[in-house]
Amino acid sequence: MVGYTEAITDPSYRGQILCMTYPLIGNYGVPSYEIKDEFGLPKYFESDKIQIKGLLIHDLSHVASHWSCIKTLDEWLYEEGIPGIFGIDTRELTKKLRVKGVMNGALSVSKGSIDDARLSKLAKSEHYEGQNFMPEVSVNQPCEYGINNNNECIVLLDTGTKYSIIRNIVRIGYRVIRLPWDTPYEKIKSYQPQGVVISNGPGDPKLCKATVKTATELIDKSIPTLGICLGNQILALAGGADTYKLKFGHRGQNKPCVDLRNNQTYITSQNHGYGIDPKNLDRTGFRIWFSNIDDNTIEGIEHESKPIIAVQFHPEASPGPNDCLFVFNRFKEIINDFSGFDKVKKTATILTKQNIKTRKRRKIAKR
Repeated sequence: MVGYTEAITDPSYRGQILCMTYPLIGNYGVPSYEIKDEFGLPKYFESDKIQIKGLLIHDLSHVASHWSCIKTLDEWLYEEGIPGIFGIDTRELTKKLRVKGVMNGALSVSKGSIDDARLSKLAKSEHYEGQNFMPEVSVNQPCEYGINNNNECIVLLDTGTKYSIIRNIVRIGYRVIRLPWDTPYEKIKSYQPQGVVISNGPGDPKLCKATVKTATELIDKSIPTLGICLGNQILALAGGADTYKLKFGHRGQNKPCVDLRNNQTYITSQNHGYGIDPKNLDRTGFRIWFSNIDDNTIEGIEHESKPIIAVQFHPEASPGPNDCLFVFNRFKEIINDFSGFDKVKKTATILTKQNIKTRKRRKIAKR
């Protein structure tokens, strides 16, 4: 019903045709990017452009009415060169997807007749799997947010991040250093962050090899880390688990997940097509934090001994609107208990001194 500007600009939808199931779309139009929140971020968008490859809706509202509206939905799509089609029975299409799973599709805009055979061939030749979308959705140089906050910063590994994630990191009191998806551990370390967040994003997590390598080092060094959506899968891979493609993914803002620590259920917002395979998770040091009530898939993990947590859903999407923001607050608590890279150095020094004392005691005992 609402939120189509956020969904359309969500980098997690990169490379996909989006089908909206609510029958009427576009009634409140499209607001301006110039409308900012208290943190200076665009209030009604999740990135700086449309990310989807096409839009399918049932009924397009040609009249848009809202105080923030500056253009209609179709005008916005036209300006950014994104094809759309309406008059589609989107709920019937949704049922087909539920039965058969995710399918390739092709969408063409033409003043003349459309060659169905060419479109069919195009749909069959394209493969979503195997495409690395990271260069398209990630920044190519460092960006900084929340400069009015204190000097403590969080590094955000951008694998297709949403503005809402940045907004919530700033909200809990940190500056955000947004770095490219393939940034190595040593570069992250140079910023002396209090912790690291690995963001959401599109595609197969196994193609994010550079990010998985960095995540492996973050785990090894016990750096406070939060993974969100794709970041959840990347941390699982870095720990030695496996991931797989879901039949039709989890899309929408009504997905029930239970917190296994206290048996509390939350209604979450989700947008992912891959999941963590539970078969070998017990050998990784991670345990299940959240589980999906509908299909028992893993919706969150936490490390048994290290300051590392991750969720498959989007705590920043806030359909409640504040249901799952506690994930960011818990991450801050973890950081406060474990003060980033400085604490790693101090801990290593303390352990070294303890080892020396232990060895001396053992030598005395032998004598």
